[in-house]
Amino acid sequence: MGDWYEIGITLGLGVAVGLLLAGVLAAWRYGLVASTVGALLVGVAAGLVVKGWLGLPGALAGALIGAVSASLIARGALRRGATQGGTAFLVGSAAIVVALLALIPVVGYVLAVVVPTVALRRVRQEPARHAGLRTLAK
Repeated sequence: MGDWYEIGITLGLGVAVGLLLAGVLAAWRYGLVASTVGALLVGVAAGLVVKGWLGLPGALAGALIGAVSASLIARGALRRGATQGGTAFLVGSAAIVVALLALIPVVGYVLAVVVPTVALRRVRQEPARHAGLRTLAK
């Protein structure tokens, strides 16, 4: 197909790896750092396997995008009372779906835009902390 197809695959697989590691490591104190470093390492391997040195930048960018985006969502869910296992399962399942979608031409590029957009929208919609307690004080 061409170089653009393989770079899109590495970009989408990088996003998927970032999602997976962020979901699993979100409960750790340094989960964001650990998932980002782990995703970058796996992204290097995926980029080299799929397209050699040409696929490396796409995989690294995708891994960074996926890890940061999923960490924002997973840590917010854990802060609001979600369980570690449930969060890891749901984000891991989303990572599998993203990895499969990345094999479709052009979808890897779309995922690299959609995943951080959804994460930012979710973070902005997060309710104010302890808002219910202020209403009880009146």
